[in-house]
Formats: sequence, C-alpha cells, structure tokens
Amino acid sequence: MKKIVLVDDDPDIQETMKMVLEKAGYSFKGAMDRGDGMLLIEKENPDLVILDVMMEEPDDGFFMAQELNAKNVRIPIIMLTSIGSVTGMRYAKDNEMVMVEEFVEKPVTPEILLAKIQRLIENRKD
Repeated sequence: MKKIVLVDDDPDIQETMKMVLEKAGYSFKGAMDRGDGMLLIEKENPDLVILDVMMEEPDDGFFMAQELNAKNVRIPIIMLTSIGSVTGMRYAKDNEMVMVEEFVEKPVTPEILLAKIQRLIENRKD
C-alpha cells in the first residue's frame, strides 16, 4: 500500500483527505505543522507528500519543500493550497522557490487530485 503524508493545519482538510485517500487505497498520515511534518516524513518515508503553503507561517510549505530538497529527500510533492486566492498572485512550480512536482489550487476535485497522485507515484524515480 502506497503511503501519503499530508502537512496542513486545517483539521477539515486533514479529515477530508484522509477519507479520500484511504478510500482510494492509500495509507494516510497527517501532520498539522512544518516541524511535525518533517519528523513524520523522515519516520514514514512516504511515496508522496502533500503540503499546504500557509500554516504557522505564511510560507511554511515553500520552506518545507526547500528543506526536503536540501536534505536530498526525493519524494514527489504536491503543493495543495489556496494561496493564489488569498494573495491574488499565481504560483507555479519552479526550481528555486516552489520545488514541487505539482502546484494545485484549492478547491480541487478528488478525481483530479487522485489522478495527479497516481501519475506522480507511478513515475517516481527512487
């Protein structure tokens, strides 16, 4: 069973993602902040990570992705966030600030998110 870690400080998102991912056959683990998320990723070695951007700090997700990259952690990352609607700015993957495989704006349908997850896990290079 493929493992997915979600790091998001919204308990409703945690519960919804748990239901969606487990129903789709994934093992789910969640963390509510950057520190706990880093520990969980190190412990679980998931097949994919989903990060929110704005948690305790407005850019925690960005820094978390950068920290994972600096530690040479090669796990696909989906940035799932509403930061675009909050800031009015458009964000996308790049190689300096947003070191992720996908950048997805909330809300997203489960079908679209699950398709992205499946593609990234299938294409994962260890």
